[in-house]
Amino acid sequence: MASEKILNQKKEEVTKLANEIKEAKLVLLTDYRGIDVENVTNLRADLRKVNARYSVIKNNITRRALAEAGIEGLEDKLEGPTAVIMSNEDYLEPSKIIYNFTKANDYYKIKGGVIDGKVMTAEEIITLAKLPSKETLLSMLAGALLANISKFAVALDQVRIQKESGAQEAPAEATAEA
Repeated sequence: MASEKILNQKKEEVTKLANEIKEAKLVLLTDYRGIDVENVTNLRADLRKVNARYSVIKNNITRRALAEAGIEGLEDKLEGPTAVIMSNEDYLEPSKIIYNFTKANDYYKIKGGVIDGKVMTAEEIITLAKLPSKETLLSMLAGALLANISKFAVALDQVRIQKESGAQEAPAEATAEA
């Protein structure tokens, strides 16, 4: 039987992880089976650039922390080697990094996760990761709005030109009739 000191340390670890999970916008569970040290080092560096953390945590501790955080539905994903990716700032960029890594490494798999407190399947996370970035979507929206505004401006200018040309021709026609 484990000593009380070790049990208290594990309880503290679970509580700390549960609090991190509650605050995180993204919690991803991945199967890291077969990943080598060089690849995991590069992956961690890429994730750090977008303020995300990559950790390998015992499944039992992760399971208890998820339960303490009130998140259900991922228990079956905590089988085999599991890495936990968390981000408090953004869920899209870390998801994209992990998705691109899974495309380049057949053995690396997304198991599931939590985005803004909602449990997501691997398929849902992959669908989100395939979306363009927020900046790209905003620039697409701005481009569409600008295109419509410029079309409207051209149409107004044409109306102005027609009215001006119609006003200039009208007095000439009036003098011809007189």
